Amino acid sequence: MRRDDTNRRDRAGDYRISVVIRIAAQLVLSLALLASAPTLAVAQPADAQYGPELEGFDYPYPVQRFAFTSQGETMSMAYMDLAPPNPNGRTLVMLHGKNFCSASWDTLLERLRNAGFRVVAVDQIGFCKSTKPDHYVFTFQQLAANTHALLASLGISKVTIVAHSTGGMLGMRYALMYPDGVDELAMIDPIGLEDWKAKGVPWMSLDQWEARERKTNAAGLRKYEQNTYYAGTWKPEYERWVQMFAGMFAGPGRDLVVRNSAALYDMIYTQPVFYEFEQIKAPVVLIIGDKDTTALGKDTAPPAVRETLGHYPELGKEAARRIPNAKLIEFPDLGHAGWLQDPERVGQALVTSLIGARP
Repeated sequence: MRRDDTNRRDRAGDYRISVVIRIAAQLVLSLALLASAPTLAVAQPADAQYGPELEGFDYPYPVQRFAFTSQGETMSMAYMDLAPPNPNGRTLVMLHGKNFCSASWDTLLERLRNAGFRVVAVDQIGFCKSTKPDHYVFTFQQLAANTHALLASLGISKVTIVAHSTGGMLGMRYALMYPDGVDELAMIDPIGLEDWKAKGVPWMSLDQWEARERKTNAAGLRKYEQNTYYAGTWKPEYERWVQMFAGMFAGPGRDLVVRNSAALYDMIYTQPVFYEFEQIKAPVVLIIGDKDTTALGKDTAPPAVRETLGHYPELGKEAARRIPNAKLIEFPDLGHAGWLQDPERVGQALVTSLIGARP
C-alpha cells in the first residue's frame, strides 16, 4: 500500500472524528439551553368566587324560590320545576349530596323530563342557592319537613325520590316520616349505609369542623373528587362542579358558608338512618358504583378503622338485603358520582328502573 493512500485514510478518519465531536458539542449546548429555558406551565382555569347563595353560578333551568319560616327565621329554598312534554302523572323530587347542588343533576334532568316525569330539583337550606342561616339546628327531620312544605305549596302530595350521597340519608328519612307520600325511592351511592361513629370514627366538635372547612379550596376538592367521585379518572366537564362548590368558600360569604357546612357535617355524623332500613316501606332502587370509597371522617380515623370504611360493594349488598323491597344495581367501574361519570349508562338504569317509566 502506498504511503499517500494511508495518509488519506488517516485524514478521513480524523475528519469523521471531528464531525462527531462537533455534533456532540452542539447536542450538549442545545440540552443546556433547553434546561435553562423557563418551564411552560399548563394553563389552569382561574378559581371562581361565588356569593354565599351561589350568586354568579348559572343553573341549567330557571330557579324558583319557596319562602317560609323555620326556627323563627325567614327562609328561601331554591328549586327548579321542570314540566314534562308528555306527562306520566308522576313527580320526581331530586335530593342532592353534601358537595353538590340541584344543578349537579343536569345530565339527568332532561332525560327524566322526557321520560314523562315532572321533576322538582331542590337546594336544601344551608346549601347552594338556598338560605344559609346564621344559626340553625340542622336535622334530617327538619330538612325533610322543609321539603315536604315546598312540595305541598306546589300541590304535590306523592313523589318518587331520586337522591344521591347525603341526599340518600335525607331521602330515607323523608320516606320514614311520610310513608304515604313516597311511591318509590331511588338512591345513587347514598352515604349512611354504615354508622361511622359505631365503627370508631372519632367525633369532631363544630369548631373542629369549621377549622377543617376553612381549608376547602378548588385544588383539594379536585383531588378528592377525582379519587372518590370518578374512580381516579378526570374529564374537563367535572371542573364545573369543583368550581361550583369551592367557589362559595372563596367568595364574600365564606364565613357563613363554612359555618353552615360544619353544622351539616355534624348532622350527618350524629344522625344515622342505618338502624331503620327495615322500616322503609317504599320500593327502593339502590344504584351503587363499586369503586366508591366515600366515608365520613375517614381521614381522621385510626388506620385500623379507616380500612373498614367505605366498602361500597359490601355496603350496597347489605343495605339491599335489609331494606324490605329493594333492587340493587351495581356498576363495577364507577365511583361516587356515577351519573356524572357515565350519564348514559346510569341514566338508562335509573329511568328503566322507575315504576312505569321507559327511556
